[in-house]
Amino acid sequence: MKSVPSREGATRAPTIDDRTPTPSRLPRAIEAFDRANALDPRRQRFEGADHPRELIFARRVYDWLLRLEPSASEAVQLAARGHTLRRWEIPRDRYPNDTAGYHAWRDATAAHSAQAADTLLRPIGCPDELIRSVHQLITRETVPSNPEAQLLEDADCLAFLELKLIDYLDRWNDEKLTRILHGTWMKMSDRARALARQMPHAPRIGSLLERLP
Repeated sequence: MKSVPSREGATRAPTIDDRTPTPSRLPRAIEAFDRANALDPRRQRFEGADHPRELIFARRVYDWLLRLEPSASEAVQLAARGHTLRRWEIPRDRYPNDTAGYHAWRDATAAHSAQAADTLLRPIGCPDELIRSVHQLITRETVPSNPEAQLLEDADCLAFLELKLIDYLDRWNDEKLTRILHGTWMKMSDRARALARQMPHAPRIGSLLERLP
């Protein structure tokens, strides 16, 4: 499998409390998350190569996160890399194909990914407070009171627009595509929206984005 560029080590992550992390803790945790997501049997095309779907998605969310906030905390960096951890183990078609079914699936996969993150972080020596913060960010327990939750939401939405939306163009009519875009747009901050408008988009997506506020 071709390696995917990433930004591990690009910034020194601050801690969520007064304890100083061991120098290897963050990269070791990221490596553990990536190993798990590399098992995804589904493929995602990006920059001319195929990658395990959740592996490349997590890496792009992580890159967007650091673009939005280079000094992002250790907790939100880990949440960005692990918020869809092993998501493929809970297939979307297990739930009804409607809005309620989608939200039920999202809640189930978030809980699944958070538990998987807990299991991988504990042997690395991450303190309970850090693990709890990562868990809460993944399950969105602190939305909207935690600004880091919004930061993660922005990075997730940007990666979705960059990677995944184009895969649905042949399946969704303009009405559904507009509804999905609007829902994504409403979750994003103004800064993230500005970055989204700067992305190269398929003509159909670009046209619909121009109609959004």
